[in-house]
Amino acid sequence: MIVITGGAGMIGSIIVWHLNTKLSRDDLVIVDHITHPEQWQNLVHRKYTEYIDKDQFFDFLDSNEDVTAVIHMGAISATTERDFNKLIADNIHYSQDLWTWCAENEVPFFYASSAATYGDGSAGYDDASIENLRPLNGYGYSKHFFDQWVLKQIAEEQPAPPAWAGFKFFNVYGPNEYHKERMASVAFHTYNQFSETDTMKLFKGTKSGIADGMQMRDFVYVKDCAEIVCHFFTAALSNKPTANAIYNIGTGQARSFKDLATAVMNSMGREPHITYIDMPEDLQGKYQYFTEAKMDKLRKAGYKKPMTSLEDGVKDYVQNYLMQEDKYC
Repeated sequence: MIVITGGAGMIGSIIVWHLNTKLSRDDLVIVDHITHPEQWQNLVHRKYTEYIDKDQFFDFLDSNEDVTAVIHMGAISATTERDFNKLIADNIHYSQDLWTWCAENEVPFFYASSAATYGDGSAGYDDASIENLRPLNGYGYSKHFFDQWVLKQIAEEQPAPPAWAGFKFFNVYGPNEYHKERMASVAFHTYNQFSETDTMKLFKGTKSGIADGMQMRDFVYVKDCAEIVCHFFTAALSNKPTANAIYNIGTGQARSFKDLATAVMNSMGREPHITYIDMPEDLQGKYQYFTEAKMDKLRKAGYKKPMTSLEDGVKDYVQNYLMQEDKYC
């Protein structure tokens, strides 16, 4: 039995899709706490044995001996979250308790970190060392804290899961993200804004040397993220685990928001049109102008498949999901 926390979320539900469709696994337990009224749509096409609210999950674990792996994608993921007590409870303490349970019960554990841990990028984007990182917001710090805690457990030879990996996801886009609302990708917002207003609003270049719309991100397609997580999971269950470590999950190539928005509009079969606006005050000083994953460690760990290009990922997302009556994967 495989547990996926955050299984009704964007990355979690696509991991469930991958397990169902690519690996023919339906012995799945989905853990989440759905608050968006339409988020059940992320599960309607999936096959799984049980759905459990996250607040009841540890009671379930205490009465179950059949868990073979935990894929922990559940978290508060809003970079604008201001209640740090909530971030501590959900992103740190919950993750620590789940790590401890997996260590005690010898269950492989795979969890979501974030590129938000890298802050403004001044310390680089190398997953080989995370000690000098300075996140720009509470969400990024909560993920960084847990990464550091995990590495401290390992360094001090404390009990650990038999196989584990943390995944620093960069800018993920793709199906099943509508419930993230403001935090959904620029690809999602471009499709909706352009459909409604015939233009897409992007931020002006508010930093010296940054042209309008030319803030850069490592945009990674959600299906690639799911495949990488399942690569580690499958290796662990076949007794050929990859190296236990924290890994960047991106493409290794930064692209501009202008590139992303243009790809969406082209995939819609329409002439692109962009309007540039000022950056909101609540993002100023907390905004990453450039991210690009260093991918060497992931490749050395044995994942060799090429990442989906921005244009191909956007085309699949737009034409096979956003433009369809049933938009859910």
